[in-house]
Amino acid sequence: MSEPRRDEKDEKKQDEKEEEKRGEKEEKSREEKWRRDPLSAIAWAAILIWAGVVFLVDSLHLLGETRLPVWAVIFIGAGVIVLVEVLARVALPEYRQGVTGSLIGGIVFIAIGLGFLVGWQVVWPIVLIAIGLAILLGGLLRRR
Repeated sequence: MSEPRRDEKDEKKQDEKEEEKRGEKEEKSREEKWRRDPLSAIAWAAILIWAGVVFLVDSLHLLGETRLPVWAVIFIGAGVIVLVEVLARVALPEYRQGVTGSLIGGIVFIAIGLGFLVGWQVVWPIVLIAIGLAILLGGLLRRR
């Protein structure tokens, strides 16, 4: 009867060790990813900084009344930052990888921002055309 308890304790200890190893692997993989590909982290950090700056400028009323709401400015800026990341990935061979998803994300961010300015009935058809072109170009360039 005492033996099954020992097995349970051993199993618990083994499970805890495996869980620790998984945690260490995840931490190492994040660090490795940052060293191999810092562009994504830089882009997201830039988006957060951009949003903070826009909110701060709006809170301090430094620009007065603008035609665009704060969120529109944030989305347009985020889209531009993502598109800059895409351009960096295309231009720098050491960071080259698939950019279709980021390209589409950047286009959607800009579209959301512009939707406040020109209206959704104009923006979404343009977004669909842009996404279609991005997919088409991605497919054509990948085959070379």
